[in-house]
Amino acid sequence: MEAQAQGLLETEPLQGRDEDAVASADFSSMLSEEEKEELKAELVQLEDEITTLRQVLSAKERHLVEIKQKLGMNLMNELKQNFSKSWHDVQTSTAYKKTHETLSHAGQKATAAFSNVGTAISKKFGDMRSHSIGYSIRHSISMPAMRRK
Repeated sequence: MEAQAQGLLETEPLQGRDEDAVASADFSSMLSEEEKEELKAELVQLEDEITTLRQVLSAKERHLVEIKQKLGMNLMNELKQNFSKSWHDVQTSTAYKKTHETLSHAGQKATAAFSNVGTAISKKFGDMRSHSIGYSIRHSISMPAMRRK
């Protein structure tokens, strides 16, 4: 019999639909007048405590703002500090370090490749210049000789 009773009890927390069902259920008919009065008193006490806590929190937040103003801390400074910390966290992350290393290596290879291409182009222009100068000199020398004939 005890096994059956345990099977009826759920050990899982209430889900949203369960909470809605409990909230819409009317338990007031199952409570005595004394229990209702106790619960009403507890409800009033809880509401008062919540109001007090909200007031205390609001006062502490105002005090916090005053202290920050005295220290010269403002929203912009906090944003700068947060950004700096976040950027530092990114730079120290493993993913960033690997990416930085890979891109640095690729940049070095690209630089070497462009240097080789630049050297080859310079050499080609140099060859073309010396060829054209030689042609120009030969052409200049042979032209007057041809005209004399």
